[in-house]
Amino acid sequence: MSRGLIIVIVLALILGFYGCSSYNGLVDKDTQVDRAWSNVQTQYQRRADLIPNLVNTVKGAANFEKSTLESVIKARASATGINLNADQLTPENLQRFQQAQDQLGGALSRLLAVAENYPQLRATENFKELQAQLEGTENRIAVSRNDFNGAATEYNRSVRSFPNNIFAGVFGFSRRGLFEASQAAQQAPSVQF
Repeated sequence: MSRGLIIVIVLALILGFYGCSSYNGLVDKDTQVDRAWSNVQTQYQRRADLIPNLVNTVKGAANFEKSTLESVIKARASATGINLNADQLTPENLQRFQQAQDQLGGALSRLLAVAENYPQLRATENFKELQAQLEGTENRIAVSRNDFNGAATEYNRSVRSFPNNIFAGVFGFSRRGLFEASQAAQQAPSVQF
């Protein structure tokens, strides 16, 4: 064999091994993003599952504002109506998902704020327990979203870095969206005493 042919074969083998390694690395990071997304969905589902119990507990309070309860029920239906698979995590889809979840979070906040006007409701053990579970779930959602953003950022970095970006383009790996703060979170709440 000629020396030139040996060099071409060695370079082809090196490129092949690097390509396999890059592909496997992208698959690994893609799988981590999928897992992190599943964890986010699990926490949002936990919140959605707690809401009917909270609504039923609150309904027991006499003269409770029906419009507040209806807005929570409507927001829950909207939030659970948006189902994204891990391969649909474009920035636009993630923003749509986040807006629906933000509406639900806002409706829950209003419900809990209105509930403050009902001492007999706040005194019930069921309400206290559900409120504590919701607070814990909101914390879990925040942690899961941060974990997802970390996994998606690492994946996006791999998809965009050279020479992985060549293999990512060839094998169809595309960037994933990230959770971002909602517009409402950009303004500091006003506190008045």
